[in-house]
Amino acid sequence: MFQIGPYRPASRVFLAPMSGISDLPMRRAAARFGAGLVVSEMVASHELVQRKRDSERRAAGGGEFEPLVVQLAGREERWMEEGARVARGAGADIIDINMGCPARKVCGALSGSALMRDLDHALRLIEAAGRGAGSAPVTLKMRLGWDHDSLNAPDLARRAEGAGVSMITVHGRTRCQFYEGAADWGAVRAVKAAVSVPVVVNGDIVDAATARRALALSGADAVMVGRAAVGRAWLPGAIGRALETGGEIEIPPMADRLAAFEDQYRDMLDHYGPELGVRAARKHLTAFLEDLPGGEAQQRAARAELCRLTDAEAVLSRLAVWAESPDMRGLAAA
Repeated sequence: MFQIGPYRPASRVFLAPMSGISDLPMRRAAARFGAGLVVSEMVASHELVQRKRDSERRAAGGGEFEPLVVQLAGREERWMEEGARVARGAGADIIDINMGCPARKVCGALSGSALMRDLDHALRLIEAAGRGAGSAPVTLKMRLGWDHDSLNAPDLARRAEGAGVSMITVHGRTRCQFYEGAADWGAVRAVKAAVSVPVVVNGDIVDAATARRALALSGADAVMVGRAAVGRAWLPGAIGRALETGGEIEIPPMADRLAAFEDQYRDMLDHYGPELGVRAARKHLTAFLEDLPGGEAQQRAARAELCRLTDAEAVLSRLAVWAESPDMRGLAAA
């Protein structure tokens, strides 16, 4: 297994940073299930410096993970440098830089994957984050390029390595693709060939088969699982174990998945407070319901009921009924 500075990931399967998703409760859950590395939600560097509550909550986790990885976004050198310094002071062991987010709000502010249109400026931001990080490793997440006419990920990767970046993650799409089409894992091979630091491939990795194919086509050292892990915090760890054994993933029994989800749900209530926690958990709840027994009709009915509830105990009580019902008959007696 490769190293990121002094840190050696426990497996080759990581949990991706996802805005509004990879919060502290989800990272805790994924780490418990054996994810090799878990990365915080994207944190706006200037908001972290200004000590905004939401940004501090996104970067939370000091003392809980080894290493704690905090992802920063920004467009100004001073904020990236100071943001990295503040994150380090709050316990971050690794600073990850976001140059891959395709959201219009982020790119419109000349952050995220918009930085792939100006590699000179991107490099200055990387260097600024490195100054703020001090001795901590700095990593970088990017896309293949802005569009298919500017696939400049290998160039950015080379320059980032020269600036001291310790690991590079590449989502196999351009910014203009957003999340449409299929991730091009083969295109990541040019990044791997351009640098000597570890490379992680990201995009459309949902099980052991896609992880193996992504690794084979990209030549990458590890994979990063994103949306497939929503509602399934156990998934990155399960894929990691499958890669080690050469087998397929072992899906936990529904009773175990339900218990784990309940733990994560209650953790979210503590993290956000009851009212906000119920709302924040709905994305995870909706994804969890996709795995209910009984098919699409049962899943739709469960979503229609549970995502309208505002009382946390009512959500958990009804969720247990749905999860334990192999078909709609089980609900009649509930």
